[in-house]
Amino acid sequence: MTYFTKSLPTRLTQLLKNDHQQLLCGGFKGIEKESLRLGENGLIAQTPHPKALGSALTHPSITTDYSEALIELITPAFSDINDALGYLQNIHDFVYHNLDDEILLGASMPCGIDGDVSIPIATYGSSNIGRMKHVYRHGLWHRYGRTMQAIAGIHFNYSVPEALWPTLHSLEKSDLSLEEFRAAAYFGLTRNFQRIGWLILYLFGASPAICKNFFKSRPELMTQFEEFDSGTLYHPYATSLRMSDIGYKSKNQANLKIDYNSLSGYVDSLTQAISTPYPDYEKLGVTINGEYQQLNANILQIENEFYSTMRPKQIINSGEKPTIALKKRGVRYVEMRSLDLDIFNPIGIDVDKARFIEALLLTCLLNNSPQNTDLDQQINNSNQLAVANQGRKPGLTLLRGEETILLTDWATEILDSMQTVCEILDNADTDKPYTKALEQQKTVVNKPDLTASARLLARMTETQQPFSRFALNQSREHAEFFKNCALKADVQQDFTEMAIKSITKQNEIEQTPQIPFEEFLHNYFSQT
Repeated sequence: MTYFTKSLPTRLTQLLKNDHQQLLCGGFKGIEKESLRLGENGLIAQTPHPKALGSALTHPSITTDYSEALIELITPAFSDINDALGYLQNIHDFVYHNLDDEILLGASMPCGIDGDVSIPIATYGSSNIGRMKHVYRHGLWHRYGRTMQAIAGIHFNYSVPEALWPTLHSLEKSDLSLEEFRAAAYFGLTRNFQRIGWLILYLFGASPAICKNFFKSRPELMTQFEEFDSGTLYHPYATSLRMSDIGYKSKNQANLKIDYNSLSGYVDSLTQAISTPYPDYEKLGVTINGEYQQLNANILQIENEFYSTMRPKQIINSGEKPTIALKKRGVRYVEMRSLDLDIFNPIGIDVDKARFIEALLLTCLLNNSPQNTDLDQQINNSNQLAVANQGRKPGLTLLRGEETILLTDWATEILDSMQTVCEILDNADTDKPYTKALEQQKTVVNKPDLTASARLLARMTETQQPFSRFALNQSREHAEFFKNCALKADVQQDFTEMAIKSITKQNEIEQTPQIPFEEFLHNYFSQT
């Protein structure tokens, strides 16, 4: 097994030797941020997705995730992370000027909910594609419950600079085609992230506590936790309960073995899960009295149902299965899905964190990445759960191959291995923004009280507030921040036009003659 060390990996050494290191700069970054809409009373909104924001089915930047009340804000991909975060700020500005008295919850773990029935499932109109999205979410309700679907997070999308691929391909004298080489490298990045992705939870996890109401639909899970106060449960050393096993926990997914060793293995193993019946879901039935309860009775309804910390992805065409897009056009980017919302930041993420993540992903790309065994996958999952539930526990050890190692020692090694990459990404900037972002996290490793999870619990203790009240108060402060921001005229115009166009596009889709829904699903799942 290869570990992240101060020694430069072969890939990076080759780039430096041939003076090609600047090809690492300028990879494209995009952000997807989920937030729960809350009413003025602090409870989950029961109102439809605001019409002024456009169509959730067709809008490129403002949509919904699981719930009608779980808004999702999506930026395009930019080479400069400041542009991506600036765009995210603009979306927030526009949204907040069209929310009336509602606010967006700034925390990942939901507050203001009252069991499954309080969480409205998202709707997308009468077209077949809109109906499919709704039925899929209906199926998630039956399989996992609605409450865990109301958890929010940030997805960080990253694509390696395109100019890097032919250079690496040539330097490594690869026998693969360029597309095959790129896919193999992206899967190597993904495997390395699975090995060390627990570091994101330790540094940036911001969900160490949960409202007791979260467990109304699954009260048996409450016994796993300690009581912070009369309304809050927690683990004293937790970092990201969002990424623990209280979320997507089901026997069928626990036994899934998705292959990350190659593009073909990944596509084949996901395809098998989507086409293999699961007895418990067969008992639910696909339709009851003509009403669809789920898309199918298989282990996974569609690819997105499989929960993972990172997904290799390709831009999909309308109505195209993600696995087919990967199979036909290879990997375009990776989607890192393990980032909690930063409750102390109005847009949920800051530029230093984003720079650190970019450098970490590039470090994962540059390091050797042996293929995973089933045991490796078990170890990776075990480490993630340990850090999610007790990452700040003094003396916590993790498994690294056949050895145990202190979390702090391993984290220090990983951060040290990122040094040269950060220096390259600084790209002669005298402010050294990437190096500074790295130095910040080196300090956090040695001072766990500076982690996001520790700061959140400390603020709750100082203010003597349960998690729900603290999260609500922080969210109201964010709302005031945005409502006090003047909405720029060009931002107002651009997003108003996008909203109008998206509604027009949905209307056009719905006015097009639709084939029977059963036939539509058959055609969708028959894609090859």
